[in-house]
Amino acid sequence: MTNDEELHHIEQVIDRLERRFPDVPRASIEQVVHSAHAHFATGKVRDFVPLLVERAAREKIRGLIPS
Repeated sequence: MTNDEELHHIEQVIDRLERRFPDVPRASIEQVVHSAHAHFATGKVRDFVPLLVERAAREKIRGLIPS
């Protein structure tokens, strides 16, 4: 996966999470996703980074929503 492809997938992650959590502002979702993405910045295998980012971001966003 090229860097451009990875960034495209990360944007798709943001779009999916925005649809899944419509009450959370997009800016907050972007911040969480980019933070999760930065966590995986040093990994050598890039193929699963978007999936791992989405999972981590989804859990973080769930924690932001009051029960």
